[in-house]
Amino acid sequence: MCIIFFKFDPRPASKNAYRLVLAANRDELYNRPSKAADFWGNDKEILSGLDLEERKEGGSWLGVSRRGKLAALTNYMEGWTNPDARGRGFLVSNFLTDNLDSFSYLRKVASEGHLYNGFNLLTADFRANEDTVCYYGNKGSPEPIRLKAGIYALSNSLLETPWRKLEHGKRLFTSVVSKTLPPEGLVQELQQVLNNTELHTPDPMQESQGVGYSKAMLQALSAVCVRSPGYGTRTNTVILIDSEDNVSFTERNMLNCDITRWSTTSFHFRLQD
Repeated sequence: MCIIFFKFDPRPASKNAYRLVLAANRDELYNRPSKAADFWGNDKEILSGLDLEERKEGGSWLGVSRRGKLAALTNYMEGWTNPDARGRGFLVSNFLTDNLDSFSYLRKVASEGHLYNGFNLLTADFRANEDTVCYYGNKGSPEPIRLKAGIYALSNSLLETPWRKLEHGKRLFTSVVSKTLPPEGLVQELQQVLNNTELHTPDPMQESQGVGYSKAMLQALSAVCVRSPGYGTRTNTVILIDSEDNVSFTERNMLNCDITRWSTTSFHFRLQD
């Protein structure tokens, strides 16, 4: 499970505004092996965390490249998954290394969507002449869509599905991005949103999709920040892209499966043509 909030503004009104503000949680088994965010690929062009799970090595859940490509993935909550399906994390890694634009890539993915367990995929291109953010979920429409400027939220159902936790988190996110804050303050307040542990049960819409999940797990999954034995939110990521092509990527990771121990790393770079 994961959750993503983002504000997309391809033509910000002021030089100090952001083309993208994205705040995301990665929810996963605490002991699943993975690599914290760092640069990789040809000329160290791509910045992302990487999955190290056997047969899933090299997949990712969220990443951005110096060329202005960005991708983010969430799983779709379903009671049964096919253990032989393709690894969803490669959908992110492959886009970041591919030369296809975001919409063309999602059209290609949509033609093969049945080969994967349920997922939602955001792809984006931030370029000097045009910014594009696109979305595709293989449990929804057969075609990807281009997103207009606005504020969006995505969890483990289709984009903007009004789960209670999603609506609560979106309100908190909207309040933060509506303020005039320095970058450090913005990142700090967004991390507070991502670490909100308030439960939002009962939620009939979420529960109807989670047939097969225990009552205790459904309750745990009803929070923006998930906490349960051995599973939950283990990574917070905040990405800012401003009107001057500056990218800020801040990742906060749980250490040694211990919810009381965290490490924060920040990366800053400029987009390349």
